[in-house]
Amino acid sequence: MSDGDQRVVLVPEGLAGERVDAAMARMFGLSRSRSADLISQGRVQVDGSPVAKSDRVEVGAMLDVSLPRVENRLEVVPEIVEGISIVHDDDAMVVVDKPVGVAVHPSPGWSGQTVVGHLAGAGFQIATSGAPERQGIVQRLDVGTSGLMVIAKSERAYSVLKDAFRNRTVDKTYHALVQGHPDPLEGTIDAPIGRNPKYDHRFAVRSDGRPSVTHYETLEAHRFASLLEVHLETGRTHQIRVHMSALKHPCVGDLTYGADPVLARRLGLQRQWLHAVRLGFDHPETGEYVEFESPYPDDLAHALEVIRESH
Repeated sequence: MSDGDQRVVLVPEGLAGERVDAAMARMFGLSRSRSADLISQGRVQVDGSPVAKSDRVEVGAMLDVSLPRVENRLEVVPEIVEGISIVHDDDAMVVVDKPVGVAVHPSPGWSGQTVVGHLAGAGFQIATSGAPERQGIVQRLDVGTSGLMVIAKSERAYSVLKDAFRNRTVDKTYHALVQGHPDPLEGTIDAPIGRNPKYDHRFAVRSDGRPSVTHYETLEAHRFASLLEVHLETGRTHQIRVHMSALKHPCVGDLTYGADPVLARRLGLQRQWLHAVRLGFDHPETGEYVEFESPYPDDLAHALEVIRESH
């Protein structure tokens, strides 16, 4: 099979007598079950012949493995992404304004455009810390969330910024348009978040979840929805979306977490109304406080305008 990455290695002395799946796992960094899958798919040969996972290998035997392309999906593909704007750039870091529909970095199951791929395509040199596809990444935004994020370019900036996010000294401000009117108009949601046991890729408030703290205040109250300013203390996946949904005021357009599809259609929204508007922190090299702002993208601005005019 040649629809992928062909790897050929000779079995070293230390693995003589091992089962094929165990030897593969050791030599290619795969799990035993992944190795067994590849063998059962006929993607593995020893000295030119197909093998069973329980067959043993001998010193010097030629192990020929065809990894399907899916194994390579975490490679960073350098590609300029329309809509990403560079808000700030220096030797330590780059601050980007991420559009909707772009992931921060490659991940299993995501084959679309990424921020990391854009920076590679635009010739940015990024810090080498972290997994190859996540180099320099100290924070994330959902694919469906737009706005500001910072990526470290130097090793020092990476560790300083990583600590700042971990120690909650970064000011992360979001604006969210949520259904209805939260009561009270401002408050703090302190509710642990964990994976939703019923649905893949969803999260929920759970007693055994990780601590999650969201502060919100109402900026505008309209007939169908309220515009909130949200400050995050923690940075859990989908945190604002899960917390607002738990309050029964999901982000407008967030169908994953219970938003009204009729309202979303009326506003022309294809995603949740959530935008990272401000990001402030101590510069990792100079120590001086820096702050960046991002305007609402067109789809969110339009939806808000329609809400403001609804009586």
